[in-house]
Amino acid sequence: MPAVRPVLICRPGSRSRALASAIEAAGLPVANLDVMVLEPVPETPALRSIWLDFDHFHKVVVVSPFAADCLYEALDRYWPALPLGTAWYAVGAATAQTLHDRLGVRVHVPPVQAGEDTSEALLQLASLRDLKEQRILLVAGEGGRTLLADTLTARGARVTRLSLYRRHLRSPVPAMQARLAKGDFRALVVSSGELLEHLARWCTEATLNQPLIVSSRRLATLADNLGFCTRVVASGATPAALAAAVVETCDPERADVDHDDLEKG
Repeated sequence: MPAVRPVLICRPGSRSRALASAIEAAGLPVANLDVMVLEPVPETPALRSIWLDFDHFHKVVVVSPFAADCLYEALDRYWPALPLGTAWYAVGAATAQTLHDRLGVRVHVPPVQAGEDTSEALLQLASLRDLKEQRILLVAGEGGRTLLADTLTARGARVTRLSLYRRHLRSPVPAMQARLAKGDFRALVVSSGELLEHLARWCTEATLNQPLIVSSRRLATLADNLGFCTRVVASGATPAALAAAVVETCDPERADVDHDDLEKG
């Protein structure tokens, strides 16, 4: 019997373990490409001044679970009890869950009718439309998209962007580079445009003809521009949502079907 081909994932840190467990629970093997490392940034005098003035912000918008973890670590040092009256927002359900678990706060998330967890969806909330003179703290990593900051500012807010971590990209190990190039996997799961563009350098026609699971329509558009032929948009970026999309795309009962047999079918 030929070797079972895995589902490839590329999430960093603890989030990769949660995603792998969700996919493996459905009977599919998983391999992590391990191409990104997240690193908290050192505290600076400028950061300390933001923590000391934290109660001056009307709203706090957090873009990722790792940003939520970093935020918790800092607030735990400066604010044994959180200030009252702060409105909390998260780009996705996983980030909201982290904020709730860590800080015990109620978190606004993208509306259900938006159909996805993205910055664009979060900006549809009525409470983020008229922001005249409101102070908003945007908690994220270094770099990345400016859509949230630009849009909130255009709507009248005074936005302070707080970069609490940096992302380091690295090449897949040679064995994983070869697996990507040969299309020797059942599906590739990506929930970041930065990661998708990074992985594109090892993609061949064989890679592009394998299923790609993404977490938003924006990523599906990027995948289309990169040449991926089978793009499946999950209902969100949570492990459960991504795993469900994988299961719909890859029948676990046929996980041992040879790659050549699939191509013939």
